[in-house]
Amino acid sequence: MYAIVRAGGRQEKVSVGDVLIVDKLKGEAGDSVDLTPILLVDGTTVTSDTEVLSKVSVKAEVVGPVKGPKITIMKYKNKSGYRKRQGHRQHSTQIKVTAIDA
Repeated sequence: MYAIVRAGGRQEKVSVGDVLIVDKLKGEAGDSVDLTPILLVDGTTVTSDTEVLSKVSVKAEVVGPVKGPKITIMKYKNKSGYRKRQGHRQHSTQIKVTAIDA
């Protein structure tokens, strides 16, 4: 059984035990998070009805905060001596799916 859930502005395919990285969430390590299911697949049964999905719950546990890869931004203008260097690392949260209750 797996589900497609909305997590941090994106859609992710999850099943029980999966660990995934989503946009930064409030909460400490060990806190429980509920994810919004969009689609549920159980064997050959595919469920996308909103009335049925409102009863389905996808629970996840916050593993901890993580940072994305370092991105370097360079700006340069020819013949004027202008150079600017800037870096960025996106803050994210790592979560582990603990249960899909249909």
